[in-house]
Amino acid sequence: MIGYYVHHVGRGHLHRALAVAAELEHRGETVTGLSSLERPPGWAGPWETLPADDGAPAPVDPTAHGRLHWAPRHHDGLRDRMARLGAWIAAQRPAAVVVDVSVEVALLTRLHGVAVAYVVLPGHRGDPAHLLGLGVADRLVGCWPREARGMVEGLPSETVRRLVPVGGLSRFDGREPGRRGQAVGRVDDAGPRRVLLLSGAGGAAPRTELVARARHSSPGWRWTVLGVAGASRADWVDDPWPALTDADVVVTHAGQNAVAETAWARKPAVVVPQERPHAEQVTTAGVLSRGRWPVEVVPSWPEDGWPDRLARVAALDATSWERWSDGSATRRFADVVLDLVAEVGSARSGPRVS
Repeated sequence: MIGYYVHHVGRGHLHRALAVAAELEHRGETVTGLSSLERPPGWAGPWETLPADDGAPAPVDPTAHGRLHWAPRHHDGLRDRMARLGAWIAAQRPAAVVVDVSVEVALLTRLHGVAVAYVVLPGHRGDPAHLLGLGVADRLVGCWPREARGMVEGLPSETVRRLVPVGGLSRFDGREPGRRGQAVGRVDDAGPRRVLLLSGAGGAAPRTELVARARHSSPGWRWTVLGVAGASRADWVDDPWPALTDADVVVTHAGQNAVAETAWARKPAVVVPQERPHAEQVTTAGVLSRGRWPVEVVPSWPEDGWPDRLARVAALDATSWERWSDGSATRRFADVVLDLVAEVGSARSGPRVS
């Protein structure tokens, strides 16, 4: 049995979990999802829906004097959540738990004597809570390629040496990137070139009026907009792959899943990082801007210059994305977890050390 803790903010953690769990199940492992999210469609194994631990109007010392990220005192949801996790560990005795992401869940798991594989996010991770959580983890996984230097800052060299970059991990790995128009049944490339604005569910997207101004200023381009602040639910789709395949240029934030999906679709991109804790997206955008990737990074949503910008980006060689996302990241992630499970099994069968 393997546990997989899924952070509930945004959809990127869940998309990654679905891909990795499916690979582990394919290799004969049972994977239990652990999250305050409801059980998602397509999850093959058991699922434990945990009590929510947020929503406190006035949390008391949520960082435990700066040593943790979220552990407010006298919080019913937090207490019930941790108790449920502890009870599940005691009953199921998992070989390992993948944590994506929570320092507190990693600590709870390791304090129960269970091995932890921790998903490390980009950004500045040298705060006391990250140093503690990443320090106790048995395996560390980064979802970016090895050549993407500088994705994590502030960690000691010993921790960095234990971090395994598996490459950009997309839920669409395995789908064949098609030529423009193929996914939606178009038979030729006639008509205006196409822009896909790919936003996310985890934070600030560009306002609708800024997007409208960009569309109006680039009459030679047809825009498809998925997920924008102030837009209707109709602008959200569960499967953006047809729109990705149909685009000539993608405009997106610098979240890990958005970058990986754009990379796997082999589309050049305008990348506008959003504000996130620990400078997660700013760090990723900086790495993209310094490398040989088919992107143009802009620090904030541009209010002008869209026609020239889109033309420049459309001319970039998107095949260089192959170095970011080669379609094997899910397999390599599963390899890390199974290696940890094998190590645990070997230790269990060996002599006891007191």
